[in-house]
Amino acid sequence: MTINVDPGLQSVLDNTNVIVASEGGNLELIDLKAGKLTVKYNPGVNEECPECVPDHDLVRMMMQTSVSTYAPYIREVEVL
Repeated sequence: MTINVDPGLQSVLDNTNVIVASEGGNLELIDLKAGKLTVKYNPGVNEECPECVPDHDLVRMMMQTSVSTYAPYIREVEVL
């Protein structure tokens, strides 16, 4: 299933993916429905700096902050 996203939301997804990819992680868009964005976050591993790998809550906070500017119709971000 393909989910169509506008350029603002795509920018949020791309930028967040760059951040989590720097530690070996990735994001997968799961759903976008009625103002709720759902993504799956697969955290990376950094044995030399485990605290450098963002946790699910931090990823959610980063995305929520970004969508408030670039995709304000998103009212909720769920990170699985």
